[in-house]
Amino acid sequence: MDEAKLLQKIRDLEALVVGGATEGERAAAGNARERIVERLRAMERTEPLVEYRFKLADGWSMRLFLALCRRYDLRPYRHRGQRRTTVMVRVPERFVRQTLWPHFERASTELRRHMDEIAERVIAEAVGGDSGDAEERDSDAPKGALPSSGEDS
Repeated sequence: MDEAKLLQKIRDLEALVVGGATEGERAAAGNARERIVERLRAMERTEPLVEYRFKLADGWSMRLFLALCRRYDLRPYRHRGQRRTTVMVRVPERFVRQTLWPHFERASTELRRHMDEIAERVIAEAVGGDSGDAEERDSDAPKGALPSSGEDS
């Protein structure tokens, strides 16, 4: 997938999150952000804000999640002493469940798929050879072998 297709696909996800039962609603997807923010503001008036802690796996996920929060005028933060992979947000529970988290998961999947494709292509062109998983063998390490790094997953 080229970059332009990825950008469009991630933009289209926002319209899917907003939803639209009729053709006119789907055609109004260009106003998806505004509709999402309006929905959030309505929820904030009637539902309590909950402090959520999100632990994100990597830098790409972190950047994407922060960008989504800020896109919807949320103010992500981190308490002093929390890891850089932790993001706090005060937001209605229903907004997280119906909008923010589904949008993040779908966009993250697309971004990761695209980044994996780029990495595979760059490794193949620059290094060559097979970059697939290492073969799996029965453990018969001799005594005195170097200890494992602890990353057996």
